Amino acid sequence: MANQQFDVVVIGGGPGGYVAAIRAAQLGLSTACIESDAYADPKGAVRLGGTCLNVGCIPSKALLRSSELFETANHGFAAHGITAATVKMDVATMLRRKDAIVTQLTTGIKGLFKKNKVTLLAGRGSFAGREGALWQIKVAGQDAAEVVAARHVIVATGSAPRHLDGIPVDNITICDNVGALALPAVPQRLGVIGAGVIGLELGSVWQRLGSAVTILEALPDFLAAADPAVAKEAWKIFTRQQGLKINLGVRIKSVKQTKKCVTVDYETAAGTQKLECDKLIVSVGRVPNVAGLGGDSVGLQLDERGCIAANEHCQTNLENVWAVGDVVRGPMLAHKAMEEGVMVAELIAGQAGHVNYAVIPWVIYTHPEIAWVGQTETQLKNAGIEYRAGQIPFAANGRALGQGDSSGFVRMLACARTDTILGVHIIGANASELIAEAVTAMEFGAVSEDIARICHAHPTLSEVMHEAALAVDKRALHF
Repeated sequence: MANQQFDVVVIGGGPGGYVAAIRAAQLGLSTACIESDAYADPKGAVRLGGTCLNVGCIPSKALLRSSELFETANHGFAAHGITAATVKMDVATMLRRKDAIVTQLTTGIKGLFKKNKVTLLAGRGSFAGREGALWQIKVAGQDAAEVVAARHVIVATGSAPRHLDGIPVDNITICDNVGALALPAVPQRLGVIGAGVIGLELGSVWQRLGSAVTILEALPDFLAAADPAVAKEAWKIFTRQQGLKINLGVRIKSVKQTKKCVTVDYETAAGTQKLECDKLIVSVGRVPNVAGLGGDSVGLQLDERGCIAANEHCQTNLENVWAVGDVVRGPMLAHKAMEEGVMVAELIAGQAGHVNYAVIPWVIYTHPEIAWVGQTETQLKNAGIEYRAGQIPFAANGRALGQGDSSGFVRMLACARTDTILGVHIIGANASELIAEAVTAMEFGAVSEDIARICHAHPTLSEVMHEAALAVDKRALHF
């Protein structure tokens, strides 16, 4: 018999889960959130924020910033007339700063729970059946288990790193994202399997700090999900200018670990090759967390990819059971999970919750950053959609030149018939921030002429977005 009863119980305290819980509570629903993972909390207390805040988005950005400053001090100061002799990196201090940021944010979420009267239940949540209109949810804590009842259940259990058969991850020598964010020293040689977002970002961190990085990618094309023009420019910058070694079309044959190094035997079109490295990062995607949820016992359906089957409103096949974030279809992005969490909470409260999946932005926090929203040129061509393109380089922008970082461009794609913006693709400094203008414009159904007619502050990087909109109509003013 249930000890407590709630309107909403959220299983999982990551971005989708904690946001769903807060929004549900704001709407007057009695709400609880179940979380079991303490991550690296020194006291073993449950930490909210999921992978994103603890071992993903936030700590990686902290390390990226530290490594960028180190590289700038070593290689960028001279152009400004600044002499910085004997610049050194204290990795332990860098990691402590990263950990402090994570602690601040995860502690802050507990404060938000208290402020919004969300009950935190420490333990692993799973379905224990249904009694009448109430779902029974088991909460297995460290010392004991209890059962709580809920009118609505939101599953937000997130995802876990995908591991490869025959490559044992110990997060000491062979690491996934968790270990890669906590290397105690800069490895002389670093191998990375996977040239996706995680591989590129973490490879960039340790390369800037002095590691010789080699990335092995199974796909024959680099950044196949990005617009071809952006992928081409990124390849040029990363490999030719920054010296990142990336091998494409790789098939891993074996990985062997000895006391001296990790040896990766692999094949490419050029034949059999060997990579020896001191540390190896495995970043080949993520898989939804459905194990231990007890979904099979209540008939919760999964799709062909192992995700919880859900419609566009995140409703599952079970009455009053919802699922959000990485555990359902769509991109595994924290901001997508958050928006789904808000949508579901509002739908439960009888409001008109909605997520526009067509305008979810993507960001890769390399240097330069890569960001896009909407369709790529490849997608438009495959769909037979006629479009016009406007592309402007940051090299034509005064603010970019003044900052000493003028690589990349903004590329805007608009419908040839209606001028509706179909996609915006950026590679350059602060692309992660600049993409917000494109997302807003597309959300409101803007045409390129709308952005072309909006006054942008001068001098700013945002002027390149303005010029790209002008360039769609072949009337750019500064290029």
